[in-house]
Amino acid sequence: MNYPKATKNPKILTKHDHERVDNYYWLNDRENDEVIDYLHAENAYTKKKLASTETLQKELFSEIVAKIVKDDSSVPYESNGYWYYARYEDGKDYPIYCRKKETLEADEAIILDVNVLAEGHAYYSVGGLSISPDNSMLCFGVDNVSRRIYTLYFKNLETGEVLEERIENTTGSATWANDNKTLFFTQMHTETLRDYKLFRYELGSEKSVEVYHEADDTYGVHVTKSKSKKYIFIESYSTLSSEVQTLLADDPKGEFKVFATRERDLEYSVEHHEDKFVIATNFEAKNFRLMECEVAHTSKENWKERIAHRDDVLLEGFELFTDFLVLEEKSKGLTQIRVLNTKTEESYYLDFGEEVYDAYISMNLDFDTHELCYGYNSLTTPNSTLQFNMLTREKTVLKQTEILGDFNKEDYESKRAWVTAKDGKQIPLSLVYKKGITLDGTNPTLQYAYGSYGYSMDASFSISRLSLLDRGFVFAIAHIRGGEELGREWYEDGKLLTKMNTFTDFIACSEYLIEQGYTSKEKLFAQGGSAGGMLMGGIVNMKPELYKGVVAQVPFVDVVTTMLDDTIPLTTGEYDEWGNPNDKAFYDYMLGYSPYDNVSKMDYPNMLVTTGLHDSQVQYWEPAKWVAKLRDFKTDDNMLLLHTNMDTGHGGASGRFEAFKEVAMVYAFLLKLGVTEVDSPDV
Repeated sequence: MNYPKATKNPKILTKHDHERVDNYYWLNDRENDEVIDYLHAENAYTKKKLASTETLQKELFSEIVAKIVKDDSSVPYESNGYWYYARYEDGKDYPIYCRKKETLEADEAIILDVNVLAEGHAYYSVGGLSISPDNSMLCFGVDNVSRRIYTLYFKNLETGEVLEERIENTTGSATWANDNKTLFFTQMHTETLRDYKLFRYELGSEKSVEVYHEADDTYGVHVTKSKSKKYIFIESYSTLSSEVQTLLADDPKGEFKVFATRERDLEYSVEHHEDKFVIATNFEAKNFRLMECEVAHTSKENWKERIAHRDDVLLEGFELFTDFLVLEEKSKGLTQIRVLNTKTEESYYLDFGEEVYDAYISMNLDFDTHELCYGYNSLTTPNSTLQFNMLTREKTVLKQTEILGDFNKEDYESKRAWVTAKDGKQIPLSLVYKKGITLDGTNPTLQYAYGSYGYSMDASFSISRLSLLDRGFVFAIAHIRGGEELGREWYEDGKLLTKMNTFTDFIACSEYLIEQGYTSKEKLFAQGGSAGGMLMGGIVNMKPELYKGVVAQVPFVDVVTTMLDDTIPLTTGEYDEWGNPNDKAFYDYMLGYSPYDNVSKMDYPNMLVTTGLHDSQVQYWEPAKWVAKLRDFKTDDNMLLLHTNMDTGHGGASGRFEAFKEVAMVYAFLLKLGVTEVDSPDV
């Protein structure tokens, strides 16, 4: 079967007196039947090329699903007199949201059964469940297209009736005022998908009143409620700055007040407790510090330091209690949870007992308690929810994800390595594998990374990954620049005009894995999604010979063209991450790494590229164009496959198990190349 050949229809793109020719620009029209036909042809080709793995794909899917408890439920949490939890039933794809009044021994009341709502839909996502203060009304958001544009619905929890009134074109959640009838929600711009307007809505009125319009197109806006339930917060946010407005939740028709006026490069977030606001901010503190101010005086000159800035510790988050302050910090590439007794000023860190792990502050709704709820997992330890007594320092495991079958965490080993970057910086590298491997270069290895937006790729557990580890794979997470694993500077050193460090860091980690005998060029694979997919596009242009195969999922690869088009969803809000190519300096720099613009005549590794037709973050045409151009340029006989999910968007399938079908396809692709030889590539 010959691969699909996309029609060439040259379009000349000119900027800064520089011309680029894009032969596949026409693929950005999803209403064009020829575009849809091309995507279907690519899907058919991918299916044909992976036909020899279909039995393996089914085996992998069944194997992964068999490890998951079918009748399962979340850890219950108490809120306003009710215990809330979500549960799954065997044979059903979606959660059932429930509550019990006062005690866990009370009768169960089903708030929302998503399985019933999702009937007849190829994709169905419910989010933003929010209960009115008097516990009588539920608001929830529904997206059945996968563009992350939600319709808000209301359900009377006393009668079970879903009301006729609804609010369309929202971000999917709403915040209740304290009068039990007024809600605040944010609206999406239908073209750019920027959350840009805040509305007030009163149940029964069927009329939304605009409260705030974020006019700056580099900002988004969202609305939340303080832990104290006393304030409504509007937060306007961009990559580099933020601004909060406050309103008493008892006065929903009142005027919002600016907490502290926005400034370039000033970020802050706010929480309320008793007579003070507590502020996490980067004001004169690159790695953030904690400050506080009186409720009546919130401008920046009134802020007083509570937790000082530290050069080697990033303050990621905090939780307030009456007698304790809990800090979530990032140090040496790992999350630390620090408990501070506000009465004695004594503090200590939780001991997690493993070299690499992922920990985080979980849901803590009450101020007046000594119990901290937090989450923990690692590359070898399934996700756990724990309760920790901050006075006695005793901990209780409330729930650890059960892995069915013969799973034993002691069969696996994880470790942290440090890799020297091109410029001498030390890059953290997390590794996990089945015990007993030999460092002789024969181990198939999958290297994963993201490296953008300051998002840290923590060393977390994966049920599906066990299927690779049990077949001899080494799995490696490269904590490259562009994330915040080593603080804010680590992020800033991998964005804008230093973005190239993200690519060279990943390549340095690949070379380390080969030099140390974990794997070889014939056994090394790379994987990344979204901005991590852009990373994949960069490394195959820069060092294609290092990799046997590459998986690029929903990849952001046409960087220059996308960033020049401010009608494309989310573009303007990205200027502080990638730069604005209307500025020639950024234009020239982007051209140096943009995967689509740097495709050239050379050998490329085997590649599997995935996307979703309704993707709201990275439009489907970017990977489609990229694959078409690669087919035209590459000089090898390796596999090049494009799979487009015609029903979903950026996050993939919505059902509980459906997403594992794509995981099984990806793993089959890797195993076909890494464990057995490819049969007659014919590419």
